[in-house]
Amino acid sequence: MKKVTLLLSLLFSLTLFGQKSVVDYVNPNIGGIGHMLEPTIPLVHLPNSMMRISKEPKGYQSEKITHFPFSIVSHRKGTIGKFMISQNPTSPRAEDWESYYDHDQETVSPYYYSVLLEESDMQMELTASEHVSFSRFTFTKDMPANLYLQSRNNGEFHISPKEKTITGFDMITAVDGVDLEHPVKVYFAIKFDQNLSEYGTLDSNKLNSKSKKISGNQIGTFFRFDDTSKPLQLKIAVSYISTSEAENHLESETPDWNFEKYKELHKQIWNKALSKILVKGGSEDQKTVFYTALYRCYERMVNISENGKYFSNYDQKIHSDNGVDFFVDDWVWDTYRATHPLMLLLDPENQSKKITSYIKMYEQGGWMPSFPLFTGDHTCMNGNHAASIITDAYFKNIREFNVDKAFEGLKKNELEATMLPWKNGPATELDTFYHKNGFFPALKPGEKEWVKEVHKWEKRQAVALTLGHSYDDWCIAQLAKDLNKKEDLQLFSNKANNYKNHFNPEIGFMAPKSADGEWIQPFDPKLSGGLGGRDYFAENNAWTYTWDIQHDIAGLIDLMGGNEKFNTKLDQLFVEPFGIPKWDYWDIFPDATGLTGQFIMGNEPSLHIPYLYNYSGAPWKTQKRIRSLMEVWYTNSPFGICGDEDGGGLSAFYVFSAMGFYPVTPGVPEYNIGSPVFEEITMDLGNGKKLEIQAKNCSAKNKYIQSALLNGTALDGPYFEHSTIIEGAKLILEMGPRPNKTWGTNPKFLPYSMSNTN
Repeated sequence: MKKVTLLLSLLFSLTLFGQKSVVDYVNPNIGGIGHMLEPTIPLVHLPNSMMRISKEPKGYQSEKITHFPFSIVSHRKGTIGKFMISQNPTSPRAEDWESYYDHDQETVSPYYYSVLLEESDMQMELTASEHVSFSRFTFTKDMPANLYLQSRNNGEFHISPKEKTITGFDMITAVDGVDLEHPVKVYFAIKFDQNLSEYGTLDSNKLNSKSKKISGNQIGTFFRFDDTSKPLQLKIAVSYISTSEAENHLESETPDWNFEKYKELHKQIWNKALSKILVKGGSEDQKTVFYTALYRCYERMVNISENGKYFSNYDQKIHSDNGVDFFVDDWVWDTYRATHPLMLLLDPENQSKKITSYIKMYEQGGWMPSFPLFTGDHTCMNGNHAASIITDAYFKNIREFNVDKAFEGLKKNELEATMLPWKNGPATELDTFYHKNGFFPALKPGEKEWVKEVHKWEKRQAVALTLGHSYDDWCIAQLAKDLNKKEDLQLFSNKANNYKNHFNPEIGFMAPKSADGEWIQPFDPKLSGGLGGRDYFAENNAWTYTWDIQHDIAGLIDLMGGNEKFNTKLDQLFVEPFGIPKWDYWDIFPDATGLTGQFIMGNEPSLHIPYLYNYSGAPWKTQKRIRSLMEVWYTNSPFGICGDEDGGGLSAFYVFSAMGFYPVTPGVPEYNIGSPVFEEITMDLGNGKKLEIQAKNCSAKNKYIQSALLNGTALDGPYFEHSTIIEGAKLILEMGPRPNKTWGTNPKFLPYSMSNTN
């Protein structure tokens, strides 16, 4: 409690814009209506914490709240337990517990949720610490209240009526419909502050009064409270180690029943995290979008250390964390591009711990994970992008991890593991072909799949695999160079050029090849590849993947025939029509949301593309395009996220871009300059160091950079290096209404590309 008191005294002073705190700008309902796929969740949690809670069903337009989960184990990928309260007559039927609600009677924030449950005219409130959710129910009707708790899969409940406590566990047996090889047991401890009038268990739609223990599938418990003249309070703690550990969380994190105290404490914790970046200027809506996006970036990764220990499903053992918190739940295909680079600036200490966690997962499971959930490596996407986050950290001087062990794991994955999505384990014949020939082979039209390891609907993704691994190999080569591993440097530098094997100069696109080295025919850059383009790509088409060469934009420009042709092609991307009715297009590409021509704002492989004009002599076009995309696709509304958010995947793009810079190539310690939406930005870099950005005369019209000074020196190129800002820096941008078409165009000062270096 001394730590809590000290934290409160330090944090209560953090406010911004007068009486409005930074966290008050967050609107978790942004994106609550998914354009095509998954909506965002108005999640209550602390930054990177285990306890995550929201109402069910998700979706802004849902008319009823059916229940609240004990906790959301992984973003969109599983919840444990569920609870709901009602003043209807006691009933075992879950549908009788549901309640209508109204957004006008709802409060949403990162640290607090409140809603009027209309069926009983009851106010429900909740807040959350690292491992504990704390709910409060206030009644208006003088009648008993019934609390229901249920497990989801093969759970167990133990009721201790006198202690007003329930302990037990729930099971996670599958992710994305795929059964887990090693199901995970999640423990819980539940406590309420009122005496029970009645209690029992639920089994097969039957109430078992006075029953204290139950186990099995589709089971639960019920409790009746007769005294509704005062609020009922409920705490739920979760643990991946034991029920006793969950009980410890109850006592250590919420030792008393002062709901308002914990609500305020959690608010100040969020204020501290979000105040790492302070902005001035812009509209109120832009501030709301900005801080909501920043809040989303703290959803991943998740710290699952519990009092110096953690359970790992990578070897099904409990480990000591040796003083280094263990993090899981990283959809790295989405987060390596911008979320991890952002956290390198805002939270470098935890970034180092996250990388150490990757290394531990490699040591425990035998492979460097590509999509590390709590339940294990969920290899549903492609790439070995741990190489990106590790290399990016290393060359931005975050090195509190075992780089030799990291390199060992990355190298093993790249040379010995299969590249196929949805597949763990050793290389297949397709991987062997890739390593020999430098490209991943696609099936010819009508050719049947014979490789059993290829997922039935994720397909081969042949071009996407080659391009993604070319970048990953470049990352590994950079590490090899610094670690003086000369043979590895040569090997992976050569493999970093494999992307060139998929460029078809006759059509000007990245395109698939069959095993005989022939271009697949017929091939339509917009429509070929089946559902999500997955025969050749991943969720997108050739118009997106042609630009997916993050490490060698200069090489891509050369393949396309120079700056002029490159820019013409890039211009066309943003205006190219569908070619077929939009509904037919989306039938093939449901992930193609936030469409601007063929550019897809709602999917992560597109995020770096608007910045590519910086490499081709036209940075003013980057400035124009970035502003337009932010204005159209990032809004303060339930439609304000145009794709699958994926825990910071899309939001980090906005945070960076609204500040005026972006990491096009994680692994290169530099940032491309765009066009900030705020007049002043101050980023806390730690240890008293700050990055200050002034965008003079910045406005909706004044979006073009006229000149730039970094630490008093003129910037000749449209980028700056990490080393020039990390110890504190001041960037001054003069903004104007018309482009300065000469600024940033000197070919001697271009952002990094592999082809432009020795």
